Amino acid sequence: MAVQYVTPVGMPQPVPYHHVAVGTGTKHVHVSGQIARRADGTPVAPGDLAGQVAQALRNTAIGLEGAGASFADVLRLTFYVTGWSPAMIGDLMAGVEAVAEEVGLRLPLPPASLIGVEYLFEPDVLVEVEATALLD
Repeated sequence: MAVQYVTPVGMPQPVPYHHVAVGTGTKHVHVSGQIARRADGTPVAPGDLAGQVAQALRNTAIGLEGAGASFADVLRLTFYVTGWSPAMIGDLMAGVEAVAEEVGLRLPLPPASLIGVEYLFEPDVLVEVEATALLD
């Protein structure tokens, strides 16, 4: 496998993600920011952060698969969330946990960043997910 996850002693624990990913492959896969839309553009889960996280991760899985990758190959995830506050972590993680098994996303997550933003693609979009993966 091209990716190994590490959470070294001395780094904050427990967290819902690994702190470090070590990649040894040569083929880079970058999945652009995915939002809660079906293939035809129909919005999914308006106003529901957990539902939007789940759909955005489903779309990320489709993007990875299209490049011959899966969540097992992901080095890093980035979540952009509108109007972020720490009180929203439960909804975000509920979305992750609701779809993790379905899309093959192991928990704890790969190294991840969560960035609060004012606005995304369109007013109803609450979350956008980017992934970087590495293949042999």
